[in-house]
Amino acid sequence: MMENEIDRELLEKIADMLGKPVGAFNIRKDSGCDGRQSTEHIEITSKEDKPGIDIRIKDGTVGETCHIPVIITKPGIEEMVYNDFFIGENCDVDIVAGCGIHNCGDQTSRHDGIHTFYVGKNSHVKYTEKHYGEGDGKGGRIMNPQTVVYLDEGASIQMDTTQIRGIDSTKRYTKIVCGKGAEAVVTERLLTHGEQTAESDMEIVLDGEAARGRVISRSVAQDTSSQVFYPRMVGNAQCFGHVQCDSIIMGDAKIKSIPAITANCTEAQLVHEAAIGKIAGDQLLKLETLGLTEEEAEDCILKGFLA
Repeated sequence: MMENEIDRELLEKIADMLGKPVGAFNIRKDSGCDGRQSTEHIEITSKEDKPGIDIRIKDGTVGETCHIPVIITKPGIEEMVYNDFFIGENCDVDIVAGCGIHNCGDQTSRHDGIHTFYVGKNSHVKYTEKHYGEGDGKGGRIMNPQTVVYLDEGASIQMDTTQIRGIDSTKRYTKIVCGKGAEAVVTERLLTHGEQTAESDMEIVLDGEAARGRVISRSVAQDTSSQVFYPRMVGNAQCFGHVQCDSIIMGDAKIKSIPAITANCTEAQLVHEAAIGKIAGDQLLKLETLGLTEEEAEDCILKGFLA
Protein backbone atom coordinates (compact mmCIF):
# COMPACT_ATOMS: atom_id res chain seq x y z
CA MET A 1 0.00 0.00 0.00
CA MET A 2 1.32 3.44 -1.01
CA GLU A 3 4.50 1.87 -2.38
CA ASN A 4 6.01 4.98 -3.99
CA GLU A 5 5.97 8.76 -4.03
CA ILE A 6 3.39 8.97 -6.85
CA ASP A 7 0.93 6.87 -4.84
CA ARG A 8 1.47 8.95 -1.73
CA GLU A 9 1.05 12.28 -3.53
CA LEU A 10 -2.12 11.18 -5.32
CA LEU A 11 -3.72 9.88 -2.13
CA GLU A 12 -2.85 13.05 -0.26
CA LYS A 13 -4.39 15.24 -2.98
CA ILE A 14 -7.63 13.32 -3.44
CA ALA A 15 -8.27 11.94 0.06
CA ASP A 16 -6.03 13.91 2.45
CA MET A 17 -4.35 10.63 3.35
CA LEU A 18 -0.94 10.74 5.04
CA GLY A 19 0.17 7.20 5.76
CA LYS A 20 -2.27 4.44 6.65
CA PRO A 21 -5.74 5.87 7.34
CA VAL A 22 -7.48 5.38 10.66
CA GLY A 23 -10.67 3.33 10.53
CA ALA A 24 -12.25 1.55 7.59
CA PHE A 25 -10.69 1.95 4.15
CA ASN A 26 -10.38 0.44 0.70
CA ILE A 27 -7.67 1.67 -1.68
CA ARG A 28 -8.10 0.73 -5.33
CA LYS A 29 -4.99 0.98 -7.50
CA ASP A 30 -4.71 0.13 -11.20
CA SER A 31 -7.89 -1.99 -11.18
CA GLY A 32 -6.96 -3.98 -8.09
CA CYS A 33 -7.23 -3.73 -4.30
CA ASP A 34 -4.11 -2.17 -2.79
CA GLY A 35 -5.30 -2.27 0.82
CA ARG A 36 -8.45 -2.81 2.85
CA GLN A 37 -9.58 -2.67 6.44
CA SER A 38 -13.00 -3.08 8.04
CA THR A 39 -13.93 -2.06 11.57
CA GLU A 40 -16.41 -3.24 14.15
CA HIS A 41 -19.11 -1.00 12.71
CA ILE A 42 -18.11 -0.65 9.02
CA GLU A 43 -17.68 -3.73 6.84
CA ILE A 44 -16.16 -3.57 3.34
CA THR A 45 -16.46 -6.57 1.02
CA SER A 46 -15.77 -7.20 -2.67
CA LYS A 47 -18.66 -7.66 -5.04
CA GLU A 48 -18.92 -11.14 -6.51
CA ASP A 49 -20.66 -10.30 -9.79
CA LYS A 50 -18.82 -7.16 -10.94
CA PRO A 51 -15.92 -4.86 -10.03
CA GLY A 52 -16.49 -2.86 -6.89
CA ILE A 53 -17.26 -3.08 -3.20
CA ASP A 54 -20.14 -3.09 -0.74
CA ILE A 55 -19.85 -0.89 2.34
CA ARG A 56 -22.22 -1.76 5.19
CA ILE A 57 -22.47 0.59 8.16
CA LYS A 58 -24.28 -0.66 11.26
CA ASP A 59 -27.14 1.16 12.98
CA GLY A 60 -26.01 3.82 15.42
CA THR A 61 -22.47 4.24 14.03
CA VAL A 62 -21.25 7.72 14.97
CA GLY A 63 -17.97 9.57 14.45
CA GLU A 64 -16.30 7.08 12.10
CA THR A 65 -14.69 7.72 8.70
CA CYS A 66 -14.44 5.42 5.69
CA HIS A 67 -11.84 6.12 2.97
CA ILE A 68 -12.38 4.61 -0.52
CA PRO A 69 -9.96 6.38 -2.91
CA VAL A 70 -9.01 5.20 -6.40
CA ILE A 71 -5.68 5.83 -8.11
CA ILE A 72 -4.51 4.96 -11.61
CA THR A 73 -0.78 5.13 -12.28
CA LYS A 74 -0.50 3.21 -15.56
CA PRO A 75 -1.62 4.36 -19.01
CA GLY A 76 -4.21 2.32 -20.87
CA ILE A 77 -6.33 1.36 -17.86
CA GLU A 78 -10.06 1.83 -18.46
CA GLU A 79 -12.46 0.57 -15.81
CA MET A 80 -16.04 0.68 -14.58
CA VAL A 81 -16.50 0.23 -10.82
CA TYR A 82 -19.70 -0.21 -8.77
CA ASN A 83 -19.71 0.77 -5.09
CA ASP A 84 -22.83 0.40 -2.95
CA PHE A 85 -23.27 1.94 0.50
CA PHE A 86 -25.79 0.54 2.96
CA ILE A 87 -26.01 2.94 5.90
CA GLY A 88 -28.12 1.94 8.89
CA GLU A 89 -30.35 4.10 11.04
CA ASN A 90 -29.17 6.86 13.40
CA CYS A 91 -25.66 7.04 11.97
CA ASP A 92 -23.32 10.04 11.57
CA VAL A 93 -20.36 9.13 9.37
CA ASP A 94 -17.85 10.61 6.92
CA ILE A 95 -17.07 8.91 3.61
CA VAL A 96 -14.01 10.13 1.70
CA ALA A 97 -13.72 9.06 -1.93
CA GLY A 98 -11.84 10.57 -4.85
CA CYS A 99 -9.86 9.50 -7.89
CA GLY A 100 -6.39 10.47 -9.04
CA ILE A 101 -4.82 9.63 -12.39
CA HIS A 102 -1.08 9.82 -13.15
CA ASN A 103 -0.60 9.28 -16.87
CA CYS A 104 2.81 9.63 -18.51
CA GLY A 105 1.97 7.50 -21.56
CA ASP A 106 0.19 7.81 -24.90
CA GLN A 107 -2.83 5.67 -24.01
CA THR A 108 -5.96 6.95 -22.30
CA SER A 109 -6.51 6.28 -18.60
CA ARG A 110 -10.18 6.25 -17.61
CA HIS A 111 -12.16 5.63 -14.44
CA ASP A 112 -15.96 5.39 -14.43
CA GLY A 113 -17.52 4.89 -11.02
CA ILE A 114 -21.13 4.33 -9.96
CA HIS A 115 -21.77 5.00 -6.27
CA THR A 116 -25.21 4.18 -4.85
CA PHE A 117 -26.16 5.20 -1.30
CA TYR A 118 -29.03 3.82 0.76
CA VAL A 119 -29.18 6.04 3.86
CA GLY A 120 -31.34 4.85 6.77
CA LYS A 121 -33.70 6.87 8.96
CA ASN A 122 -32.24 9.84 10.82
CA SER A 123 -28.72 9.17 9.55
CA HIS A 124 -26.29 11.84 8.38
CA VAL A 125 -23.56 11.27 5.80
CA LYS A 126 -20.81 13.66 4.80
CA TYR A 127 -19.47 12.53 1.43
CA THR A 128 -16.31 14.11 -0.01
CA GLU A 129 -15.03 13.37 -3.51
CA LYS A 130 -12.02 14.95 -5.22
CA HIS A 131 -10.74 14.37 -8.75
CA TYR A 132 -7.23 15.16 -9.93
CA GLY A 133 -5.04 14.35 -12.94
CA GLU A 134 -1.34 14.74 -13.65
CA GLY A 135 1.48 13.39 -15.83
CA ASP A 136 3.29 14.56 -18.95
CA GLY A 137 1.96 11.89 -21.33
CA LYS A 138 -0.29 12.54 -24.32
CA GLY A 139 -2.84 9.97 -23.17
CA GLY A 140 -6.16 11.27 -21.91
CA ARG A 141 -7.20 11.42 -18.24
CA ILE A 142 -10.94 10.76 -18.13
CA MET A 143 -13.37 10.39 -15.22
CA ASN A 144 -17.13 9.83 -15.37
CA PRO A 145 -18.60 9.57 -11.87
CA GLN A 146 -22.23 8.70 -11.12
CA THR A 147 -23.72 9.13 -7.67
CA VAL A 148 -27.25 8.06 -6.74
CA VAL A 149 -28.56 8.63 -3.21
CA TYR A 150 -31.77 7.48 -1.53
CA LEU A 151 -32.50 9.28 1.76
CA ASP A 152 -34.96 7.68 4.16
CA GLU A 153 -37.11 9.66 6.57
CA GLY A 154 -35.13 12.28 8.47
CA ALA A 155 -31.84 11.34 6.76
CA SER A 156 -29.39 13.82 5.26
CA ILE A 157 -26.32 13.97 3.06
CA GLN A 158 -23.74 16.72 2.69
CA MET A 159 -21.94 16.09 -0.59
CA ASP A 160 -18.78 18.03 -1.49
CA THR A 161 -17.34 17.31 -4.95
CA THR A 162 -14.22 18.95 -6.34
CA GLN A 163 -12.35 18.65 -9.63
CA ILE A 164 -8.97 20.07 -8.73
CA ARG A 165 -7.00 20.07 -11.99
CA GLY A 166 -5.75 17.91 -14.84
CA ILE A 167 -8.89 16.00 -15.93
CA ASP A 168 -9.27 16.16 -19.71
CA SER A 169 -12.89 15.05 -19.86
CA THR A 170 -15.55 14.42 -17.24
CA LYS A 171 -19.27 13.69 -17.28
CA ARG A 172 -20.79 13.73 -13.80
CA TYR A 173 -24.29 12.45 -13.07
CA THR A 174 -25.88 12.95 -9.65
CA LYS A 175 -29.36 12.03 -8.44
CA ILE A 176 -30.65 12.34 -4.88
CA VAL A 177 -34.14 11.27 -3.78
CA CYS A 178 -35.27 12.78 -0.47
CA GLY A 179 -37.90 11.16 1.71
CA LYS A 180 -39.98 12.79 4.46
CA GLY A 181 -37.97 15.38 6.37
CA ALA A 182 -34.75 14.46 4.52
CA GLU A 183 -32.14 16.99 3.41
CA ALA A 184 -29.56 17.05 0.61
CA VAL A 185 -26.85 19.73 0.40
CA VAL A 186 -24.53 19.51 -2.61
CA THR A 187 -21.50 21.74 -3.09
CA GLU A 188 -19.76 21.36 -6.44
CA ARG A 189 -16.41 22.96 -7.34
CA LEU A 190 -14.85 22.64 -10.77
CA LEU A 191 -11.77 23.99 -12.54
CA THR A 192 -11.06 23.37 -16.22
CA HIS A 193 -8.16 24.62 -18.34
CA GLY A 194 -6.54 23.98 -21.70
CA GLU A 195 -8.97 22.13 -23.97
CA GLN A 196 -10.71 20.23 -21.17
CA THR A 197 -14.45 19.55 -21.15
CA ALA A 198 -16.77 19.02 -18.20
CA GLU A 199 -20.47 18.24 -17.90
CA SER A 200 -22.54 18.03 -14.72
CA ASP A 201 -26.06 16.58 -14.83
CA MET A 202 -27.76 16.77 -11.43
CA GLU A 203 -31.27 16.06 -10.18
CA ILE A 204 -32.55 16.50 -6.63
CA VAL A 205 -36.01 14.97 -6.14
CA LEU A 206 -37.88 16.19 -3.04
CA ASP A 207 -40.39 13.41 -2.66
CA GLY A 208 -41.32 13.59 1.02
CA GLU A 209 -43.12 16.20 3.08
CA ALA A 210 -40.72 18.81 4.57
CA ALA A 211 -37.83 17.59 2.41
CA ARG A 212 -35.09 20.14 1.68
CA GLY A 213 -32.50 20.46 -1.04
CA ARG A 214 -29.71 22.89 -1.82
CA VAL A 215 -27.21 22.94 -4.68
CA ILE A 216 -24.22 25.30 -4.74
CA SER A 217 -22.13 25.06 -7.90
CA ARG A 218 -18.97 27.11 -8.42
CA SER A 219 -16.71 26.78 -11.42
CA VAL A 220 -13.83 28.39 -13.24
CA ALA A 221 -13.19 27.83 -16.96
CA GLN A 222 -9.83 28.90 -18.37
CA ASP A 223 -8.14 28.91 -21.80
CA THR A 224 -10.38 27.14 -24.38
CA SER A 225 -12.05 24.72 -21.98
CA SER A 226 -15.83 24.24 -21.90
CA GLN A 227 -18.36 23.45 -19.19
CA VAL A 228 -22.05 22.53 -19.13
CA PHE A 229 -24.17 22.49 -15.95
CA TYR A 230 -27.69 21.12 -15.78
CA PRO A 231 -28.90 21.14 -12.13
CA ARG A 232 -32.57 20.36 -11.55
CA MET A 233 -34.73 20.54 -8.42
CA VAL A 234 -38.05 18.68 -8.44
CA GLY A 235 -40.63 19.26 -5.71
CA ASN A 236 -43.26 16.54 -5.35
CA ALA A 237 -44.53 17.54 -1.88
CA GLN A 238 -44.44 20.41 0.63
CA CYS A 239 -40.71 21.12 0.45
CA PHE A 240 -38.00 23.74 -0.11
CA GLY A 241 -35.26 23.70 -2.75
CA HIS A 242 -32.59 26.16 -3.88
CA VAL A 243 -30.17 25.93 -6.82
CA GLN A 244 -27.29 28.40 -7.19
CA CYS A 245 -24.71 28.33 -10.01
CA ASP A 246 -21.80 30.82 -10.12
CA SER A 247 -19.04 30.67 -12.74
CA ILE A 248 -15.95 32.65 -13.69
CA ILE A 249 -15.03 32.57 -17.37
CA MET A 250 -11.54 33.38 -18.66
CA GLY A 251 -9.67 33.43 -21.97
CA ASP A 252 -11.66 31.79 -24.77
CA ALA A 253 -13.54 29.38 -22.53
CA LYS A 254 -17.25 28.54 -22.81
CA ILE A 255 -19.77 27.91 -20.03
CA LYS A 256 -23.42 26.91 -20.29
CA SER A 257 -25.57 26.84 -17.16
CA ILE A 258 -29.15 25.54 -17.33
CA PRO A 259 -30.71 25.42 -13.85
CA ALA A 260 -34.30 24.16 -13.73
CA ILE A 261 -37.00 23.87 -11.08
CA THR A 262 -40.16 21.78 -11.32
CA ALA A 263 -43.02 21.97 -8.82
CA ASN A 264 -45.53 19.13 -8.83
CA CYS A 265 -47.18 20.28 -5.60
CA THR A 266 -48.72 23.64 -4.68
CA GLU A 267 -46.78 23.61 -1.39
CA ALA A 268 -43.36 23.28 -3.04
CA GLN A 269 -41.06 26.31 -2.73
CA LEU A 270 -38.24 26.25 -5.26
CA VAL A 271 -35.67 28.90 -6.23
CA HIS A 272 -32.88 28.95 -8.81
CA GLU A 273 -30.24 31.47 -9.80
CA ALA A 274 -27.22 31.47 -12.10
CA ALA A 275 -24.41 33.89 -12.86
CA ILE A 276 -21.47 33.78 -15.29
CA GLY A 277 -18.87 36.52 -15.55
CA LYS A 278 -15.22 37.46 -15.62
CA ILE A 279 -13.06 38.58 -12.72
CA ALA A 280 -13.89 42.15 -11.81
CA GLY A 281 -11.16 44.64 -12.69
CA ASP A 282 -11.43 46.42 -9.36
CA GLN A 283 -10.71 43.16 -7.52
CA LEU A 284 -7.51 42.69 -9.50
CA LEU A 285 -6.50 46.31 -9.03
CA LYS A 286 -7.00 46.16 -5.28
CA LEU A 287 -4.76 43.10 -4.92
CA GLU A 288 -2.15 44.52 -7.28
CA THR A 289 -1.91 47.66 -5.14
CA LEU A 290 -0.97 45.32 -2.27
CA GLY A 291 2.05 44.14 -4.23
CA LEU A 292 0.72 41.11 -6.13
CA THR A 293 1.36 40.58 -9.83
CA GLU A 294 -1.66 40.18 -12.11
CA GLU A 295 -1.18 36.40 -12.19
CA GLU A 296 -0.83 36.22 -8.41
CA ALA A 297 -3.95 38.35 -7.98
CA GLU A 298 -5.96 36.12 -10.34
CA ASP A 299 -4.78 33.00 -8.53
CA CYS A 300 -5.74 34.49 -5.16
CA ILE A 301 -9.24 35.38 -6.37
CA LEU A 302 -9.81 31.96 -7.95
CA LYS A 303 -8.68 30.10 -4.84
CA GLY A 304 -11.05 32.15 -2.72
CA PHE A 305 -13.92 31.62 -5.16
CA LEU A 306 -13.47 27.84 -5.23
CA ALA A 307 -12.76 27.48 -1.49
